[in-house]
Amino acid sequence: MSGQPRHPGLIRGYGAAAGVVLIWTGFILVSRFGGRSGLTAWDILALRLGTASLILLPLSRDLLDRRYWLDARLWALAMLGVLLYGVLVYAGFRTAPAAHIGILLSGLQPFLIAAVTWLLLGQRPERRRMAGLFGIAAGITCVAVPEFSHWSPALLLGDALILGASMTWAFYSVLVRRWGCEPWALTRFVALSSALLFLPVYALLLPKALDQVPTSQLLLQGLYQGLGPTIVAMLLFLQAVRILGAERLGALIALVPVLAGLSAAPLLGEALSPWLLAGLVFVSLGAWVAARPVPRS
Repeated sequence: MSGQPRHPGLIRGYGAAAGVVLIWTGFILVSRFGGRSGLTAWDILALRLGTASLILLPLSRDLLDRRYWLDARLWALAMLGVLLYGVLVYAGFRTAPAAHIGILLSGLQPFLIAAVTWLLLGQRPERRRMAGLFGIAAGITCVAVPEFSHWSPALLLGDALILGASMTWAFYSVLVRRWGCEPWALTRFVALSSALLFLPVYALLLPKALDQVPTSQLLLQGLYQGLGPTIVAMLLFLQAVRILGAERLGALIALVPVLAGLSAAPLLGEALSPWLLAGLVFVSLGAWVAARPVPRS
């Protein structure tokens, strides 16, 4: 009887997590496509925040309440989850291939979230989740072996930027769960406050290359980045964190690098190998073990 009330909530949680995985897979592919164009990292972040703001501003009259704008926790989350993350990740997209991005940005999330949870909350991963993490580690290793065999200074810089973005997102994930923020208010606040800080600086000081790409590229980046990761995926992510917890969601997000690697082969012309297929098997099994509900006694 005790497990029944949780069942509908768990279904919503796993459904939200599936939506996050799919949107983030597309985010890697679309952002990598934009990074290979003439757009700068600043351009893509500006398109993301500008589009999201145009959509969210008419829906945010309640945010005029000053308690939102005086909440230091909301500002900290905006700095971590949008501005710092966005600057690092879009700069990394220029030189890091999609498979590297998937591994470092999403594949490492289960381990980084577990480490941050231990650091901030003092909670060590339970034994069953550790077994799942080992499976994920085996799968990520399979994907990484062929991908990280060749290095260049530009590639190393891109990977370092993506790793920094991944660490930033892990702290964001754990803090969101710890502070118990309401998803709809947080989604709107982080997007609008980040736009308020970034767009004037972008307009006045930062390099731009919006006229170097076709209008179709601008529309793709603006609409997908502004709607997908910033609004829809953020709402789904926050709901999944609230229901499943950051660690369980992090295990499911480990599916993103394998799906991105599989998709990048036909869409971006990047290599598909048996290592990637083996990685899919290990990561899928590991994510299932680490993310499934704990049986109640």
